[in-house]
This record gives sequence, structure tokens and C-alpha cells, in this order.
Amino acid sequence: MSIRWLLRAYRWVRNPPSPLKVKVVLGVIGVALLIGAIEHWIGWPEWLTPSNEFRGRWPR
Repeated sequence: MSIRWLLRAYRWVRNPPSPLKVKVVLGVIGVALLIGAIEHWIGWPEWLTPSNEFRGRWPR
């Protein structure tokens, strides 16, 4: 562990984040885990898969 991480932890202990910020971060992590679980168990939808229709230049 480098001294930079120790200084960051020291600063975090002295000035902890607000409860709202903690809830937001945990909510974002929860949504990401939920999306990952749905993708793992149900699968990736076909309409979200990119097609190889446009090779080279984009159509005008």
C-alpha cells in the first residue's frame, strides 16, 4: 500500500462523505449488480446487439 492511499484514507476518516452520497453510491452499485444478474440469468436482448451492417463509411 502506497503512502498516497494512506493519505486518502486519513482524509476520508477526518471528513467522511454525507449519508446521501453513501446512499447514492450504494444505489448505483446495486443497480449495476441487478443489471448484471438479469443479463447473466435471462440473457442479452437481441435488439441491443449491434449489427455489422455499416462497414467503412457511415451512410449519408
